Amino acid sequence: MKKKLFHKILDIIKTNEKDIDSEKLEIIEYGLEAIYLTITKLIVIFLVSYLLGIIKETLYVLLFYNFIRLFAFGLHAKKSIHCLFFSLTFFVLIPYLISIFSINYLIKIIFSIISFILVIIYAPADTEKRPLINAKKRKRFKVLSIITSFILLCLIIYYRDYPISSYMFAGFLIASIVILPITYKLFGLP
Repeated sequence: MKKKLFHKILDIIKTNEKDIDSEKLEIIEYGLEAIYLTITKLIVIFLVSYLLGIIKETLYVLLFYNFIRLFAFGLHAKKSIHCLFFSLTFFVLIPYLISIFSINYLIKIIFSIISFILVIIYAPADTEKRPLINAKKRKRFKVLSIITSFILLCLIIYYRDYPISSYMFAGFLIASIVILPITYKLFGLP
């Protein structure tokens, strides 16, 4: 079904864009695949979150994670099923545990500072499929990663007595874990 849909969309593009070459079509097909996988994973994540009664919490962790990942990047799983497994762990299990147990303020601050330092050292973290070889872009993403991380660190400190602080912390911690060289090594990624 997925392939039929992709081919139908590509046929429409070929019909409307006469001078599109096969390389551009491959890029479009790759993008369609990425969109499809993202949407299906999000449906599963939010369905499980809904069943556990933690949609808002999952949304917070995803939001703050992506706030950092937007510029810091980080690893991608080799297989979609692995990505789904880790996404469910990071964005459903962790928010669920946070909704049950509170995180000590001192632990949040210490690990948030460590996460901030890790972003300073390792961001942006590119991938084999999407290498960041342009020095100017790399520097811009480094600066933006540090700025967004600093903002998040300040928000975690400022909202320390509010539950949202724990979800900010979780998103920040996850984003810093996926940029570590050891995490790439553990998953056999260059």
